[in-house]
Amino acid sequence: MEMITSSFGLIALSGLAAMVLFVVAGIILFTSKQADPMGKFSAQTKGTDKPSRDGQTQLRRKIDREYKSLEKFSRFLEPADASELSAARQQMVQAGYLGKNAVRDFAALQFILAVTGLAFSLLLVFVLAPGSFDTPVKTAAAMLSPMLIGYYAPRTWLTRRIEARKEEILSGFPDALDMLLVCVEAGQSLDQSIQRVAREIRSGYPALGEELETVGEQVKAGRERAEVLRDMSLRCGIPDITGFVTVIIQASSYGTSIADSLKVFSEEMRDKRIMRAEEKANLIPTKMTLGTMLFTVPPLMIILIGPSILAVIGDLSGFSMSVD
Repeated sequence: MEMITSSFGLIALSGLAAMVLFVVAGIILFTSKQADPMGKFSAQTKGTDKPSRDGQTQLRRKIDREYKSLEKFSRFLEPADASELSAARQQMVQAGYLGKNAVRDFAALQFILAVTGLAFSLLLVFVLAPGSFDTPVKTAAAMLSPMLIGYYAPRTWLTRRIEARKEEILSGFPDALDMLLVCVEAGQSLDQSIQRVAREIRSGYPALGEELETVGEQVKAGRERAEVLRDMSLRCGIPDITGFVTVIIQASSYGTSIADSLKVFSEEMRDKRIMRAEEKANLIPTKMTLGTMLFTVPPLMIILIGPSILAVIGDLSGFSMSVD
C-alpha cells in the first residue's frame, strides 16, 4: 500500500512539474520582448540601423509566426462561440475594463489561479500532510476545492464589480441630470454640458464621470452623438440610462427642446431615487425580524421561564426525597 501511495505521489509530482513548466512557457511566450519602435526610430535617425526592405519583410513574417503560435492557446483563453465571446466582452465592458484583450486576460487569470490551486492541493496532500487525508472523499475534496475556488472566485468578483458599478452610476445619475439641465439652460450646447458635468461629477461618482467623459471625447472626435449615446447605454446596461439616451435622440430627431425633455426626465429620475430609498427603508424591519427573533426572544424566554423551571425541578427533587 505504501508503495502504491509513493508511486502515485511521484506521478502527481511529475504532473505538477509538467503543469508548472507549461505555465512558465506560456508566460515566456506572452512576455516575449518585442522591438521598441522608438528605439528603432532613434537608431535610424542616427544612421546606425538602416534595415532593408527584405529585413523588414522577414521581421514582419517572424512577428506573424509568433502571433500564430499564440493563437494555438486562444481556445483555452477565450470562448470559441461568437455569442459567448460577445457576452463575455459585454461583461468586461460593464465592469469598466475596455481593453481589447480584457476577455483573454480574465480567462488567463482564471486558468492561472486554477492551476495554482491544483498545484497547492497536490503539494498539501502528497508532500506536506499526506497522513491527514486518509479517505478518498477527503483527498478528492482537498484536491478539487482550491482549483474550483481559483477558477470561480474571479467570476464572482467580476459579478460583484458589475453590480457595484451599476449601483454607483444609478446613484449619481439624477444629480448628473440636474447639473446637465442647469448647463443647458445656461446656454451651453449639449456636448459642452456633458463634458462639464463629466468633470464636475467625476470626484463623487468616478464610473459615471468616466462614461460621460467618454461620450464627450468621442463626440469631439467626430462620431455621431446618437451612436455614442447608444454605446454608452450598452456599456452601462441600466434601463434609466437607456431611457435617457432615447429621450435625447428623440428630442434631437424631432427638433423639440432638449431642456424641457431633460427637465421632465430629471424629475422622473428624482422620484425614482426617492422610491428606491423608500423601498430599502421598508425592507429594514423585515430584515431585522430574524435578528430580533434570534437575539431577543431566547434571552427573554430564559429570564421569564427559567425561575419557574428551576422551582419545578426543586419541587420534584423534594418530592422524590420524601417518597424515599
